[in-house]
Amino acid sequence: MRPVIVALDIDNQAQLQRLLPKLGQPKDVFIKVGMELFYHTGSQLVKQLADQGYKIFLDLKLHDIPNTVYNGAKALAGLGITFTTVHALGGSQMIKAAKDGLIAGTPIGKSVPKLLAVTELTSISDEVLLHEQNCALPMKKQVLALAQMAKNSGADGVICSPLEVKELHEQIGDDFLYVTPGIRPAGNAKDDQSRVATPAQAKKWGSSAIVVGRPITLATDPQTAYEAIKKEFN
Repeated sequence: MRPVIVALDIDNQAQLQRLLPKLGQPKDVFIKVGMELFYHTGSQLVKQLADQGYKIFLDLKLHDIPNTVYNGAKALAGLGITFTTVHALGGSQMIKAAKDGLIAGTPIGKSVPKLLAVTELTSISDEVLLHEQNCALPMKKQVLALAQMAKNSGADGVICSPLEVKELHEQIGDDFLYVTPGIRPAGNAKDDQSRVATPAQAKKWGSSAIVVGRPITLATDPQTAYEAIKKEFN
């Protein structure tokens, strides 16, 4: 089954403890821990959640000089996480260093976390790409170029908009992960996302996994919403 990852866009442990039991049994739940929660609660909580059986996408988007990213990734690899991220815009040497750090830091007998490179955030529009990032490439070509560089540098996949997945499969291949945020079930608000798709569209276009936050976490019945999205995506 392709994963549906619940984005825990919360910033304290009390909220976390209220929400997690509403999602289902730990073995059936894949969660994304981002900056808000990690910076408030630290790495120990991530390890505790992994030990409880949750699959974890630790989304810190590392972006620094290669040596710093190597040491950061090495530390994260011991937490029992499944995915983690770097910014593709950090360049090939930084991505290689991140992968080497994950390998070096993974305990013997454990799986090395998958390294995902963030191409362009789903909040970035074509106008921002052109006028603020000063990138002359159209969005799809920019994402393709960053994804190809990331794959060549040892990344296991990319974070990208579902709108780019079909072309990425065609140009980069099927032996790469395409993890897509910006997922909204039909009828849900876009919130602060610019490039969105439904779970069914993400399935059709070939997303390897999808990330869904508020449509699950703010639902009256989060587990029912989560299961419905899993069913639609699979």
